[in-house]
Amino acid sequence: MAPVVHGFDPPERFVAGTVGPPGARTFFLQARSGARVVSIALEKQQVAALAERMDELLDEVMASEVSEAMIPAVAPLGLEDNEPLEQPIEEEFRAGTMTLSWDPADERVVVEVFPFTEAAVLSPDQVDEEVEEPEPDEVFLVRLPAGAARAFVQRSAQVLEAGRPSCPFCGNPIDPDGHLCVRANGFRRRDP
Repeated sequence: MAPVVHGFDPPERFVAGTVGPPGARTFFLQARSGARVVSIALEKQQVAALAERMDELLDEVMASEVSEAMIPAVAPLGLEDNEPLEQPIEEEFRAGTMTLSWDPADERVVVEVFPFTEAAVLSPDQVDEEVEEPEPDEVFLVRLPAGAARAFVQRSAQVLEAGRPSCPFCGNPIDPDGHLCVRANGFRRRDP
């Protein structure tokens, strides 16, 4: 059976966003075309990895002598998107494997997100084995022009930075009521 494809080529809007207070945020990828909105839940690290790799991919294409695509070095003015996620947020699925590629024919970044499945998780002793991944039931497919991809990277960085501040000593996030810093031997400083 063929998977259900939630395709956007190109979307009117493609963003990463969050719901909830810092420290308890849920991250989403969201695409919209007209009245159709698809939201995919994912981890903070997945947002960071997707944005970082997308930026690197665009830099590689820009530096390539083979490509004649006009790739902006930064997000073009007018494409920034600081609006909240579209409401209501109805999670289509939780993200598992993601792929990222460049389509030179259409000059678009192609993002594919597949649902998380327990069957796709490998144990350490299976790393060298050939394991056949199960066919996904659905896939989230977004094809972005280069400028929109740079805008996605810029917004993703802002979303990631909007969380809890980092401890200057250990780098771990600081909750509103403080945290036990391993660098301070687990003690909090007290005011005299």
